[in-house]
Amino acid sequence: MKFFHTADWHLGKLVQGVSMTEDQDYVLEQLLRDIERERPDAVIIAGDLYDRAIPPTDAVELLDRVLGRIVLDLETPVLAISGNHDSPDRLGFATRIMEGRGLHLAGQLQAQPRTVELRDAHGPVHIHLVPYADPAMVRFTYGDDRIRTHDDAMAAIVARIAASMDASARHVLVGHAFVTPGGEPQANTSESERPLAIGGAEYVRDAHFRAFHYTALGHLHQAHYVGSETIRYAGSPLKYSISEERHHKGYTLVELDGDGAVRLDKRAFAPRRELRSVQTTAAELEAGADGSEDYVFVTLLDEDPVLFPMEKVRARYPNALHVQRRSPSASPAEEGGEQGLSRAERDPGELFASFYREVKGAPLDAAKAELFASVYAEALRAEGGDGR
Repeated sequence: MKFFHTADWHLGKLVQGVSMTEDQDYVLEQLLRDIERERPDAVIIAGDLYDRAIPPTDAVELLDRVLGRIVLDLETPVLAISGNHDSPDRLGFATRIMEGRGLHLAGQLQAQPRTVELRDAHGPVHIHLVPYADPAMVRFTYGDDRIRTHDDAMAAIVARIAASMDASARHVLVGHAFVTPGGEPQANTSESERPLAIGGAEYVRDAHFRAFHYTALGHLHQAHYVGSETIRYAGSPLKYSISEERHHKGYTLVELDGDGAVRLDKRAFAPRRELRSVQTTAAELEAGADGSEDYVFVTLLDEDPVLFPMEKVRARYPNALHVQRRSPSASPAEEGGEQGLSRAERDPGELFASFYREVKGAPLDAAKAELFASVYAEALRAEGGDGR
């Protein structure tokens, strides 16, 4: 069995106000060419097909065109789940009509997670589709008040799947979660990905997935494995923030033999434009020849203020996305704030505690911290529902 594992397309994404739709179309054309050449048995998309719950029209048209070409023209099954950026109801609408042609989209989590059976010369492969659901939704669906964290939720979901697993089949789980070794807190791989929860409640233990021959994950934007080579993030197809500058974007080709042993091959995408950082001075900008078409984040090293900095930058780099000033002696911590982290990188609970301490002149107590965590989790759910 051979399939492509991809994730986190984020169609409709804006980076510094610039639409990425043409760039997404460019790399997805490469994916389509690879599908036509390689003829995989399936394509897996592990969540966040869209960047927001109500995507723009051009993003919807792009997804419709790409899925149509894969499923109808290339006759390759697609198995996809909703991520935390998607609207589960919108993504899952009318998909039953297409299931007979091989399009399987799991939007809302069901009490018994959906399983799609594919077959090859060695027998069945069961693909278990686990769409993103926050702990409150899983707690309600399963009627279990003990489910409080994302780890609790995944444990309950996997237990439901394991109870009916066919020992004679090979098993693949498709999920969208923040999985770490032992469920220990780790930094996100991108500033562009919103947190799933605060206070450590978003992390999921890799041990939950050891019963599966392969686990295809989405949510984190850097391609990597967690604990085992077979528990893996595909990463996003494009760089969506400067924090992803050093990521290598693409997808993973996965092959399962008759015993379920896995062979992996990381495939790279060639972007329409690179996204990278540049450090320079105003004088160097003015002296330089025609610049790059890349998306650049420019840091000006001039000690004196620079008039109309973006105009000067775009004369050299027409697709510049951001410009900031930094003196040559500035330290990373001075650039990024506390511990060298930007606000986007810091835990929302820590930010609120700092704000509270500054305004009230006293530390945030545990009860108020818990209340903030609850309100923030509700705000995340509302954000997913109204498309902001």
